[in-house]
Amino acid sequence: MTDTSTPVQLQTVGFWFDPLCPWAWLASRWMLEVERVRPVRTEFHVMSLSVLNEGRDLDPDYRDLMDRGWVGARAAVGVEQAYGQGALRAFYTELGTRYHLRGEPVGDAGVVRDALAALDLDTSIAETATTDAWDEALRASHHAGMDPVGADVGTPVIHVNGKAMFGPVISPAPRGEQAGRLFDGVSLMTAYDGFFELKRTRTVGPIFD
Repeated sequence: MTDTSTPVQLQTVGFWFDPLCPWAWLASRWMLEVERVRPVRTEFHVMSLSVLNEGRDLDPDYRDLMDRGWVGARAAVGVEQAYGQGALRAFYTELGTRYHLRGEPVGDAGVVRDALAALDLDTSIAETATTDAWDEALRASHHAGMDPVGADVGTPVIHVNGKAMFGPVISPAPRGEQAGRLFDGVSLMTAYDGFFELKRTRTVGPIFD
């Protein structure tokens, strides 16, 4: 007997992240959970808060973070160029785990090297990431994700239903069907051309579990 059922069409969601951002990390874990419960495929891409904040007058501590943030973002671009989407996804998980769950220092080339080594990727990417060799590619990836959203946003950024949106900002990341329902709501809202913004005051910090 021939199966005449219609195959499930995967919905592709573009997700732009900077490895150092805890809010992007939480939203990325949500999207990975969404993939388990909905016919969705996430394509990960790199943006850079360091690029975003160039030329801005920043608090000294945040400026220091932006100065250190180049290394991880450049390395992510280097991984994508050398190995493709699958490796970028794995590298983000490995580096993000070190940054956000283990508290290893952002901007340390040794941390990036260890993340590469854990995945059997070329560890020389860590050294190259301390130079500007990938800055043109990083800026191109950044602007591809951020320009369609507009001004005054950061990361995470998702592209869904032909729209580019900042967020969602969530803490903690939902699991299982709760993750799927949240995605259903986000997808439904972005399907309406006139939808622009929902926001409330954030009352908790990043909750990692």
